Amino acid sequence: MKIALVTGGSRGIGKAVCIKLAEMGCFVLVNYQKNIEGAENTLKYVKQAGSDGQLIPFDISDDKDTKRALENWKKDNNDKHISVLINNAGIRSDNLMMWMTDREWYDVINTNLNSFYIITKHLLQDMLVNKYGRIVNIVSLSGIKGLPGQANYSAAKAGVIGATKALAQEVGKKNVTVNCVAPGFIRTDMTKNIDEKDYKKIIPLGRFGTPEEVAHIAGFLVSDQASYITGEVISVNGGLYT
Repeated sequence: MKIALVTGGSRGIGKAVCIKLAEMGCFVLVNYQKNIEGAENTLKYVKQAGSDGQLIPFDISDDKDTKRALENWKKDNNDKHISVLINNAGIRSDNLMMWMTDREWYDVINTNLNSFYIITKHLLQDMLVNKYGRIVNIVSLSGIKGLPGQANYSAAKAGVIGATKALAQEVGKKNVTVNCVAPGFIRTDMTKNIDEKDYKKIIPLGRFGTPEEVAHIAGFLVSDQASYITGEVISVNGGLYT
């Protein structure tokens, strides 16, 4: 049974990915920071999907907290290793650059970009030793196109895309693949304040996507059917391109 860690698994896309991986037979580690009720709800659905898992709380933007949680899990599971990593957790703090505060910039960079480095580096050695790994980074249309008011978010997601392409070339010979899924406008808590009607005209498919539609792509990239795909960015955006 593959062991999969999904960051930000308590809601939205992360929750849908957890359920999808459970349907594929993975043991799912549901990461969260504060939303324990949501995380427990996700775990309930993981079990209903016919698999099992556990909660693993830590702050992905905090180097020490992340390392502590992952090292403690490793101590308790010395004969196992995490072979699937879904870097999903992220935050937005939108503002025009001229009014953006240092905190808005650094919080978004730390949570969306630096966390990728912290978590991935910690788990990479086991993947390389065992000559198998699947890393899927949930990025964003914003990291490809750039969106006004999101210089911080666009920079972070674009950074993850660049790091994905570089890392894929470093670890490919060890049967470790690294890919990105770039959602457009998806119906989640992060878009609940956006009026879908205002965007239907510019989205060719005329609607927002669902977390499940993103999760299906993440699941595919983890599967054996995607074993020859690495360093790619797959958009799930209803046709909304640059």
